[in-house]
Amino acid sequence: MAWNPEVYNQFKNERSQPFYDLLSLVKIKEGLFVIDLGCGTGELTRQLADHLPGSRVTGVDSSAEMLLKATAYETSTMVFAQASIEEIVKGDTKYDLVFSNAALQWVDDHKLLLPAVINLLNSNGQLAVQLPSNHHHFTHTTLAEIAAEEPYQSALQGCNRDIAVLSPEAYARLFFEQGGKEITVYEKIYPHVLKNAAAIFEWVSGTAMLRYTERLPLALGNSFIDEYKNRLFLKYKNETPVFYPFKRILMSAVF
Repeated sequence: MAWNPEVYNQFKNERSQPFYDLLSLVKIKEGLFVIDLGCGTGELTRQLADHLPGSRVTGVDSSAEMLLKATAYETSTMVFAQASIEEIVKGDTKYDLVFSNAALQWVDDHKLLLPAVINLLNSNGQLAVQLPSNHHHFTHTTLAEIAAEEPYQSALQGCNRDIAVLSPEAYARLFFEQGGKEITVYEKIYPHVLKNAAAIFEWVSGTAMLRYTERLPLALGNSFIDEYKNRLFLKYKNETPVFYPFKRILMSAVF
């Protein structure tokens, strides 16, 4: 997926708060072997490493564009590598902490994925995950609606997949069934206040929209964007500022 760090970081403060909430769930220990799945530009991975003195941290991301920014944060005990989450879970390396902030939602079938992620842990290792659960909001359902219409549906060839994110209850049960202890799972609404409909478009264009537009020819992709803008601006044309409640699931367990 062709991520644009500049677009993504327009809302860096808003996107960072869930990271700190997730970080508060991490047990502070020295000398841990840590992996950050979906490390992005690496700035928050550096803060994770600073939170865990004496630990070795590896940040992985599938985006070469994001990792170009991450190299600035490398140290003797923190490195970055390009790899997908699907590739990592097939490996046999074990970690004391598997951390993932807003990345697992891009991978299908969480009933299979989460056990594979848990399998990356050493005994008594900790899993800490945050992922968006805002797929029922107008900004996301409208993307899916347009993708299901022609000419986009044919061009996307099944890209308009089901949402992978489960309910908080389902994650809690999955953790229990996998032998999890000290289970914490909750959903939180982050009350963002954005300037106008254009700001909402910029937010969505840096994340959820990408999985549609990157699969479309240029002209059709621009048409998709224009149609989405039209519907978004019609919905929020009379709102300045716009209240944008964003749901996220935060979870942690020891295995």
